[in-house]
Amino acid sequence: MVRLSGRNATRPPRAFGSPRALQGSQGPGGNGGRAGVLRSAMTGRSVAGQVFVLQLVIVLLLIVAAVVAQVLQVRRDSDMEAQNRSIAVAQSFANAPGTAAALRSQDPTAVLQPKAEATRKATGVDFVVVMNTDGIRYTHPKPDRIGKKFVGTIGPALAGGTVVEHVNGTIGPLVQVVVPVKDAAGQVVGLVSAGITTAHVGGAADQQLPLLLAAAAAALALATAGAALVSTRLRRQTHGLGPYEMTRMYEHHDAVLHAVREGVLIVGGDGRLLLANDEAHRLLDLPEDAEGRGVLELGLDEETAALLSSGRVATDEVHLVKDRLLAINQRPTDLRGGPAGSVTTLRDSTELRALSGRAEVARERLNMLYDAGAGIGTSLDVSRTAEELAELAVPRFADFATVDLFDAVLHGEEPKPGTALRRAACLGVRKDSPLYPVGERIRFVATSPQARSLTTGQSVLVPRLREAPGWRAQDLERTGHVVAFGIHSLITVPLRAGSLVLGVANFWRAEKPEPFDAEDLALAEELVARAAVSIDNARRYTREHSMAVTLQRSLLPRSLPEQSALEIAYRYLPAQAGVGGDWFDVLPLSGARVALVVGDVVGHGLHAAATMGRLRTAVHNFSALDLPPDELLGLLDELVGRIDQDETAADGSAAITGATCLYAVYDPAARRCSVARAGHPPPALVHPDGRVEFPDVPAGPPLGLGGLPFETADLDLAEGSRLVLYTDGLVEDRERDIDVGLGLLRDALRDAPGASPEETCRAVLGRLPARPSDDVALIVARTRGLGADRVAEWEVPSDPAAVSQVRSSVTRQLADWDLEELSFTTELVLSELVTNAIRYGRGPIGVRLLRDRSLICEVSDRSTTSPHLRYAATTDEGGRGLFLVAQLAERWGTRYTPDGKIIWAEQALP
Repeated sequence: MVRLSGRNATRPPRAFGSPRALQGSQGPGGNGGRAGVLRSAMTGRSVAGQVFVLQLVIVLLLIVAAVVAQVLQVRRDSDMEAQNRSIAVAQSFANAPGTAAALRSQDPTAVLQPKAEATRKATGVDFVVVMNTDGIRYTHPKPDRIGKKFVGTIGPALAGGTVVEHVNGTIGPLVQVVVPVKDAAGQVVGLVSAGITTAHVGGAADQQLPLLLAAAAAALALATAGAALVSTRLRRQTHGLGPYEMTRMYEHHDAVLHAVREGVLIVGGDGRLLLANDEAHRLLDLPEDAEGRGVLELGLDEETAALLSSGRVATDEVHLVKDRLLAINQRPTDLRGGPAGSVTTLRDSTELRALSGRAEVARERLNMLYDAGAGIGTSLDVSRTAEELAELAVPRFADFATVDLFDAVLHGEEPKPGTALRRAACLGVRKDSPLYPVGERIRFVATSPQARSLTTGQSVLVPRLREAPGWRAQDLERTGHVVAFGIHSLITVPLRAGSLVLGVANFWRAEKPEPFDAEDLALAEELVARAAVSIDNARRYTREHSMAVTLQRSLLPRSLPEQSALEIAYRYLPAQAGVGGDWFDVLPLSGARVALVVGDVVGHGLHAAATMGRLRTAVHNFSALDLPPDELLGLLDELVGRIDQDETAADGSAAITGATCLYAVYDPAARRCSVARAGHPPPALVHPDGRVEFPDVPAGPPLGLGGLPFETADLDLAEGSRLVLYTDGLVEDRERDIDVGLGLLRDALRDAPGASPEETCRAVLGRLPARPSDDVALIVARTRGLGADRVAEWEVPSDPAAVSQVRSSVTRQLADWDLEELSFTTELVLSELVTNAIRYGRGPIGVRLLRDRSLICEVSDRSTTSPHLRYAATTDEGGRGLFLVAQLAERWGTRYTPDGKIIWAEQALP
């Protein structure tokens, strides 16, 4: 490519020999020399003019900068001078003899006002004000302001410091200072303020400004002289050429322009073609009369014509013009003051077409590999990862893609070579392909490419399936359908993760006529290698997730215990991302009572599941003590703290932050529920009339924090009420605040009035996603009451003779309940329990019979001493009563109440 130098290179050929181009060639001594320099400088179209303007701008900027800097410096000096003068005057007056004494005199103004005014006039400040420690003026240039409060800051001066302030006063911007007046003991007895306006200080700027202007004029003169010198030298160089030399230069340029094997176009600012050399005519197939016509009228393709007419900068842009691939470079001609338009060069690069096609293919393959890294392995699901590989390959790489995995891989286990595979993904450009469908169990024959790939761990390329008998031997009928369908080429790549072969990926071509080649095989291996890592990660996650789910479900209750106090339904949903520590339990207690517990261990995984199991076991043990809910949570809190300490001491890892728990005990006889919670969401209560509320149960800190007590709330529940306990996964997630979740729960419960617990569970969980982001545990319990006809109570006086009366009353009650068969054992049990209460307890003593799933006998007193079962020696007179009770009853025990204790015993109903 030949580059035409000079401004005239972008003009039509006729410009080279025009008389105007050669005018003024008489040399620097001509009459037009000096005048031309000045005109050039004034117009700014020449280099000299541009240099002149640039130097003028620089000089002006320097002048402005100097003036601004001088003004700022003068202003700063004025402020410093005003500040220093004010401080000196104020301190001199404050330390003057007699000032402190005058402040303590009967009339400080009479003494100090004349002195202050004399000082002000002598020093040139605008004011000298003396004031007391409260800021009340004793002096002022204007007597009417004496006695008024000083306007300014005096706090630091009262502490012995000096206050300097820049304020806008009534006399203009000024600097005022306040200094303390101290007596001989160093105590501040008054204040002195002095100030001066900044306008009264300075004046140097007016003296220095003429000097600056003189320097600027000198600089401007030097700049003008320099510009004239440069212009003269440029004109001398250009005027050295005569007409003959200029004509010869034009002829040489014209010869080069038409002889070069590169197309050259010159387009004017109006979009008309001014010049096209012979090569440009040939490459673009231009008409003979192309010059002078508009570019858009030359019959060029739309894209190329738009580029030529736009005049924009283009560098090696490739355009397909008819059957030629042209590389186009274009630059505007008015970058240096030339005429509007553009110069375009054309180079035939048809031979680069194949290379460009290969580059496009390589770019597409790089894009596929990039997309594979971002699009494969987005979930920890084996089947979904296999589908992502197929979705990436179709249709960009293959027309059909299938992924076959060992069954063990789908279940999270290591693959077992020699076993059958199962199709995990199948995707294609058409839905009616005869390939094995998803879920099909496949056992490949030894001659098939898939079997060879599994055995050797190497990829297999089958360019023409019709000519591959080993592949057709897999299933002659099906493979015949595959060939007839149009599938003609196959690549099989093993899914390898380290030393494990997880399965094979198959890529098929049908719509694209070209068979797969070695480059396609390399790309397929890259794609499958990336997918194999993701599939193996998903397999490992599936295995660990299954283990954690198995562990967690083994720790959760498999079935609910039999009891009559509550009708219960429950749900447990594991988290989508991993197993958490949510748990629940239903625990029958003495006296026909039932305990409900829901908890959530912080974190996910096996550790959280194991910790949940330990807490659930602890709650079982603590509930056997019949403790109130707040005391049980206190013991559980200590246990979580010990778990944290054990974990930290074992491996140095960070301790778990704790857990939340809600424990409720429902008494069907009293129809009362006692609830306590440790950092857990509050329960929901659905009344029989459909009203929904969240009872105000004190929250308490989460388990494991320690140091704070828990509180119990007692709720009176009508029969048929529904108590809803849940974990935070039901009402809170990353996209939903807990208040929103509680509102949705309220709506779900309100929309199901009178529903059974099972129906309530379905209604509540119907508003959740299929796989929540956190574990969800839900218990819905509908209350039942123990009617008065199934409860009998007596108060027993502290008299041994009253035992016989109790036996008689119990016998009659059992007869009313048709339980005469239990009369004898019940009389023995109650006789021993009542006798012990009379002998060792404190009154009043109460007896209560409950007829539930069993016959429950309870004896209460005000003593907190619990009896203990022991073996009595043959010589002992007592100690056999409680042993007898234990033998006759199925269960017995003691529970403590705020008023004392209750000893109970249960017998099975006949």
